[in-house]
Amino acid sequence: MKELEFYFEQRKKILAFQYVDFLTEWDAQTDAAPGSVSANSVYNATLSEMQYKLTTDPDFERCVNVLYKEREQLSDELRHEIEVTNKNIQNTKRIPIKEYVAFNELTAKAYPVYVQAKQTNNFELFLPYLERIVDFCRKQTVWLATESLKGYDVLLDQYEPRYTQAKYDKFFETLREKLVPFVKKKTAKISPVPQWARQKFDKAKQKEFCEYIRDVMCFDKNFGIMKESEHPFTSGMGTTDVRITTHYYEDNLISSVFSVIHETGHAIYERQCDPSLNGTFCSGGASLGLHESQSRFYENMIGRSFAFWQTHFGKLQQIFAPQLDNVSCEEFVRFINRTEASFVRTEADELTYPLHIMLRYEIEQKLISGELEVKNLPLYWKEKFTEYFGITPPNDTLGVLQDVHWAYGNFGYFPTYALGSAIAAQLYHSMNKDFDVEQSLSSGNTKQINDWLGEHVHKYGASKYPDEILRLATGEDFEPDYYVNYLIDKYSKY
Repeated sequence: MKELEFYFEQRKKILAFQYVDFLTEWDAQTDAAPGSVSANSVYNATLSEMQYKLTTDPDFERCVNVLYKEREQLSDELRHEIEVTNKNIQNTKRIPIKEYVAFNELTAKAYPVYVQAKQTNNFELFLPYLERIVDFCRKQTVWLATESLKGYDVLLDQYEPRYTQAKYDKFFETLREKLVPFVKKKTAKISPVPQWARQKFDKAKQKEFCEYIRDVMCFDKNFGIMKESEHPFTSGMGTTDVRITTHYYEDNLISSVFSVIHETGHAIYERQCDPSLNGTFCSGGASLGLHESQSRFYENMIGRSFAFWQTHFGKLQQIFAPQLDNVSCEEFVRFINRTEASFVRTEADELTYPLHIMLRYEIEQKLISGELEVKNLPLYWKEKFTEYFGITPPNDTLGVLQDVHWAYGNFGYFPTYALGSAIAAQLYHSMNKDFDVEQSLSSGNTKQINDWLGEHVHKYGASKYPDEILRLATGEDFEPDYYVNYLIDKYSKY
C-alpha cells in the first residue's frame, strides 16, 4: 500500500526531530551552561517549526486520512498508532504556527531563568516568562477545544487520554473523604529526625550506592546513563537509550536514593517495551499516569519496604561506615516511612504526597480558567498550602518555585502523579495474587517483579490506551480504594 510506505518515511523524519528534542532537553538540564541554553533557544524554535510543518504536511495528512478510514485492516498496534496520529495532526493544525514556534523558543529560554529564580528565591525573575506560558496554555484550551473536551480538560487529555476533570474530581474526592482525615491524624504527631540522619553524607559515596541500586533493579547500564540535574527526570528514545538524573544533597542521604529508585522505575518501563515498537509512535510509555505508576511502584511499594532493606541495608552501612554502624535496619525503615507535613513535593513522604498533588491540581484549574492570575500565585500558594498542611512555606523556593513543570508549560501533568500512585497500588494488589512480592526480594534483586510488569504492562508500550492496559493487567477498571486501603494499612503500623 503506497500510503503505508509514505507514512513510514514521514514517521521516520518526525521521530528524528523527536530524537533531537530529547538530546537538546537532556543537555539543557544536565551539562549545558545556563547562558548557552538561552542563546541556543532560537535553534529550538527553528527545529519546532520544521517539526510542525512535517506533522501538518498536507500529503501526510491525506495519507493518514486514508489509513484512518481503512484502519480495521491494519494490525492492532498500527491501528492504534494511526488513530493517535490522526488526532495529533488535527490538534497541531489548530495551533497557529507562529504561536507554536514562539512557545517553544519561550520555554527554552524560561528553563534557565526558572533555575536561577529557584536558586535565588526570586519569583519576580520568572514571573514574565510564566505569565506568557500560562497565556499560551489558556489559548490552547480554545484552539484545541472539542465537543467533549473544553477548558482544562484539553490540557489533561495531553497527558492522560480519556481521563477528564470530572474523573479526577471524583478520584480526589475519594482521597479527601477516605484518606485526608487519616493523614491529618498521622501528621498531628511528628517523630523527630534521628541524629544519624542529620549527618553529612559524601556525594561520591551516595553515587556509589545509587549505582548499586541500579544494579539491584536489573537495569542494563549499556543502555542508559545517570547524571545530575536540578530536578530529577528520565528521558530517552526507544528501548536502547534510556537516561536518568538525580540530585545529591549532603544533608539528605535518602533524597538521592529514592529519586534513583523512582527514576529507574521509569527507565525499566522504557527498556521493557516490546523492541518491535522502536521506530514507531507506539514506543515508550502509554501515558504519564501509567508511567508514574511504575516509578511510584518501585519507589514506595518496593523501595520503602522492610523486605527490600533487609537485603540491601548492609551495603548502605558498608559504604557509609562508620556513619551508619549503630543504625539498625528497623530504625532505617522506620525513618524512611516517617510521615509529616513538609514543603517539598519530591521529598514528601508517601502518605502526604497526594495532598501536594491536590494543591497543584486546584491551582492549575484556577490559573487556566483565569480565576487566578500568575502574579498572585506565590501568595495564593502559601495560603492554600497552610490550609492543606498547617504549615506555611518560608519562601518561594520551598513554595511555588519548587517544580520545573510549569517552566515547560506542562499544565495538566501534575494530576497524573496521584493517579499513578493509585494505579501502582492496584498493580501491587494484582501482582501479589501471582507471587509473594516481598518474598521475591530475598533474591537480592527485582527481576521477578520486572518480569511481571514487563509481561502485564511494559510490553505494550503506547500501542494501547492506558485504561486498556490497566484492565489487561488487573482484570478491573481503575479502582482508587486499593490505594486508600494500602496507605491506611501500611501507615497504621507506624
